[in-house]
Amino acid sequence: MTEFPVQSGERPAAEAPDDLADDPGRRADGSAAPSAPLRIAVVSAGLSVPSSTRLLADRLGEAVARDLGEGGLPVRVDTVELRDLATDIAHHFTSGFPGEKLTAALDQVTGADAVIAVTPIFTASYSGLFKSFFDVVDQDALTGKPVLIAATGGTARHSLALEHALRPLFAYLRAVVVPTAVYAASEDWGNTDGLNRRIDRAAAELAALLTGGRRAAPAADPLEEVVPFAEQLAALRVQE
Repeated sequence: MTEFPVQSGERPAAEAPDDLADDPGRRADGSAAPSAPLRIAVVSAGLSVPSSTRLLADRLGEAVARDLGEGGLPVRVDTVELRDLATDIAHHFTSGFPGEKLTAALDQVTGADAVIAVTPIFTASYSGLFKSFFDVVDQDALTGKPVLIAATGGTARHSLALEHALRPLFAYLRAVVVPTAVYAASEDWGNTDGLNRRIDRAAAELAALLTGGRRAAPAADPLEEVVPFAEQLAALRVQE
């Protein structure tokens, strides 16, 4: 091997100490290597184009990315549009083999650091397409993974579906579901203040799970706190 002499004024590059060379978080010169971005998979089960479900999904993904970015963490957000996978999901049920597109979507979800799952509410529950997709996700793939659940619907009455349908589904899959679930009724798009607060709070909770709880969630809006009817009635009796 030909050796090139060191020119005047140049110094040979110093070799990195063994302990630094073996550290995956450092470059060969000992400086910190850029960390891999946190991956967020956003699953949208909206059926129309455009859809309020996709709009809510995008806003949640942006809010989480913003929260993590403010903490100096690189983020990659991948959106899985289930509308484009409907045929592949049906074929998987009948053939037992996922197609190329479905395989890529499943890899995005199972390989993500966190998942944002958004569905329209049909007949007081998640949509069939939404449930079918998570039926083909490996049962252990979401274990311990932070998940933010959200839904859209015509009226606020259907918001309870988040608690009696979506939350139990992901609890069964042993995911870690953030405390705040986000529901957007038709009326919320005209007056976005309340919706924005819910989005920001849920995003902060998901970011806190991803960063070990170092970021505090925004304070809850006291106007959104619902006092149980029994407590209201008891207060009236005390006043009497």
